[in-house]
Amino acid sequence: MRTAYTADQIRAAELALMATLPEGTLMQRAATGLTSVCATLLGRVYGSRVLLLVGSGDNGGDALYAGERLARRGARVEAILAGSKTHAEGLAAFREAGGRVVDALGAPDLIVDGLVGIGASGALREPYASLVAEANAVDALMVAVDVPSGVDSSTGRVAGAAVDAHVTVTMGACKTGLLVDPGASRVGTLEVIDIGLGPYLPDPDAAALTAEDVDGLLPRPGAESDKYRRGVIGIAAGSDRYTGAAVLSVGGALRAGAGMVRYVGTAPPVQQVRTHWPEAVITELDRPSIGDVGRVQAWVAGPGLGTGDWAHELLAEVLACDVPVLLDADALTIVSRDRGLLRRTAPVLITPHAGELARLLGVPSDRVEASRLEHARRAAAELGVTVLLKGSTTVIAEEDRPVRVNQTGSSWLATGGTGDVLSGIGGALLAAGLTAYDAGACAAFLHGLAGRVAADGAPLTAADVAGAVPSAIRSLRGESRSGGRRS
Repeated sequence: MRTAYTADQIRAAELALMATLPEGTLMQRAATGLTSVCATLLGRVYGSRVLLLVGSGDNGGDALYAGERLARRGARVEAILAGSKTHAEGLAAFREAGGRVVDALGAPDLIVDGLVGIGASGALREPYASLVAEANAVDALMVAVDVPSGVDSSTGRVAGAAVDAHVTVTMGACKTGLLVDPGASRVGTLEVIDIGLGPYLPDPDAAALTAEDVDGLLPRPGAESDKYRRGVIGIAAGSDRYTGAAVLSVGGALRAGAGMVRYVGTAPPVQQVRTHWPEAVITELDRPSIGDVGRVQAWVAGPGLGTGDWAHELLAEVLACDVPVLLDADALTIVSRDRGLLRRTAPVLITPHAGELARLLGVPSDRVEASRLEHARRAAAELGVTVLLKGSTTVIAEEDRPVRVNQTGSSWLATGGTGDVLSGIGGALLAAGLTAYDAGACAAFLHGLAGRVAADGAPLTAADVAGAVPSAIRSLRGESRSGGRRS
């Protein structure tokens, strides 16, 4: 599991560690790691051209000391001193090694971004903002020190100009904002340099599951398993207008390993589900009641269900059951109008996109997009539910738990119906006995992995994603045995 921390958590750990070490030790450790990454990227250090963008903070000092080391190995290293002050010892060492201070970017092979560090927030000020815009336009490798300048290291917010790094070399431990969009899209490849913070770090602020983690959490049938031990899921989805949502949700649940799917709906979606999935046990409804459905260990409600009175009554019946419930799509619109439906003791996992979460919280959707962690956490606390916020970075939030950040997926998943498949996967895992927190995180991981398998660099359909779920599950065992695949 990759754990991540806020800027405050990192600074506190650094202070505790520095109290045990000679002055300057941490900066030298950081510079050594940064130098190694830069040298690897350059391939041949001697004769290469390196430009340092140096700010006022410690990461400016890291850059200068790394520049010193590269210069001593024969690189031509120049530095633009953009801050109101400069790390004096680092600058002296840089100059002694032959480094030069310049005013223009030139044509370097590699740029080292040491402008602002983990403590910065909000939009970059001048001259940093203009310098970042110029640097992004240069045809050179870009290496960010600790965090790309312009990215909030604790939240991933980007308020203006920000460095587009090819590689981010972060010190001590991963920062939360490096995992969450929009900041994550500026990170490039993430390299974590061990500087000894481990014993001083608190519980993480966020975490990203690996293939090994998910492989360990997924239930697998044993010799004595039957369909009830594997989990019976009820699905209330689809309507006269949106019959496909029912097909896709049921497909996601079956492909994810549900022991049995009990589908309830009106005649048009029932006909489609019966045609596509003869394995499903179907109850055709002529009134919004689930009294005759039979034993269910978890429910999925909402995809394509509609938002009228009939759907409201059916959702109320589902939420009155004393089993876990996953709410998606139209169910979220209904509960945004009637939050009282969420007053229950059994777990609830909601799977909104930014617009749906915005309606639940009564805020503009662009605010949710800009600050995904904040709003997912707020919804979990206010509504008393587990939140799986879908998007370019999917996050899973539960009150008093580290936010889980999903790192699988493909941009090809941005197509209609894929969320319906996700709801089926998540519901199957709830029915199998996973907590809402684990079910949400594992469902997001599998859904993203299935999207990669189905796309393989080309467009996909939601049905393709459902069909690829078994392959995604099979691949987990191989990935976890090989140590996982970097996302």
